[in-house]
Amino acid sequence: MTDALGHPPVATTAVLADLQDRFLASVREVDAEVRVPWCGRWRVRNLVEHLGRIHHWAAGQARRRQETPLGRGPFVLDAFYAAQAAELRETLAGLDPDAPAWTLDDSGVVRFWHRRQVHETLVHLWDLRTAGGLPLDVAPALWADTVDEVVAVMHPRQVALGRAPGLPGRVRLVADDAHGTWDTTAAPDAPAEPSVVVHGPAERLALLLWGRTTPADDALAVTGDRAALDAALAGRITP
Repeated sequence: MTDALGHPPVATTAVLADLQDRFLASVREVDAEVRVPWCGRWRVRNLVEHLGRIHHWAAGQARRRQETPLGRGPFVLDAFYAAQAAELRETLAGLDPDAPAWTLDDSGVVRFWHRRQVHETLVHLWDLRTAGGLPLDVAPALWADTVDEVVAVMHPRQVALGRAPGLPGRVRLVADDAHGTWDTTAAPDAPAEPSVVVHGPAERLALLLWGRTTPADDALAVTGDRAALDAALAGRITP
């Protein structure tokens, strides 16, 4: 099996376990009341509870069962997160990756949740460590797969659900450190060639798509119709 770039998949359960372990360690390093400014009014406590709940929900989706509500808390954050992370890992490990599952795309198999939860965890690990002033070292190939997931799965789903309009022009994203190039979904009558091209490290491209940075980021180079890029980013290309 290969990803949309024709490469072996990088979003594996082993990668998920590593990211979860790093997230849990970071929970113990960063004060729970630190602001996470790119996540609205959230503080670290809200971020940790969110990811734990998402893991719990995703485990239910993979099993095709409605999850049991976890309650409102307050929770002991590290213990709460550790329990939900373990539930997800154990659920995915116990299921055939090609078994039927409830998914957000038309694949309908458990493997979807391996990838989705890797990128959910990766973005929120960046949130947590950056909010706490801590560095994060992740391979460009994994960030490139985050970009691929947005372009190939999340944005088309937003358009199909009517949450985002079809873009009048395509945005081309070029990861200079991961040999990846992607064109966003556009309206049927949009020109075949992209209206705007964004070059940069895969990490910064992923963070741009997830609203963690802006086109003014010094690591990004934008050529073409900047207004088309601004319109795309304003159009809820991710949930």
